[in-house]
Amino acid sequence: MTIKENYSYFKKHLTELMQDYYRKYIVIKDCKVIGNYNNFEDAYYETIQKEKLGTFIIQHCVSLEESTMHFANPNVSFDGIQQ
Repeated sequence: MTIKENYSYFKKHLTELMQDYYRKYIVIKDCKVIGNYNNFEDAYYETIQKEKLGTFIIQHCVSLEESTMHFANPNVSFDGIQQ
C-alpha cells in the first residue's frame, strides 16, 4: 500500500476511527491501524523500530476541523536559518 492509499483510508474511515482512537496518534499501514499512542513522538519512535520508513503514516485522530497540518522539509529556511 502507498502512503496515499493509507491516507485515503484514514479520511474515509475517520468517523469510525474517532470512536476508538479520538485524540490518539494512530499508525496506519496497509490500510490497517497497527498502533495508537498519546503523542506523535512515541508513535514515530516506537513504529520505526518495527516498520520501515515510508511504509506507514501517523495521523492525529481528530476531526478535520480540529486538525493542523505539519510539514517537514529540510530545504525550508526561516529568517535565513536553514532548517
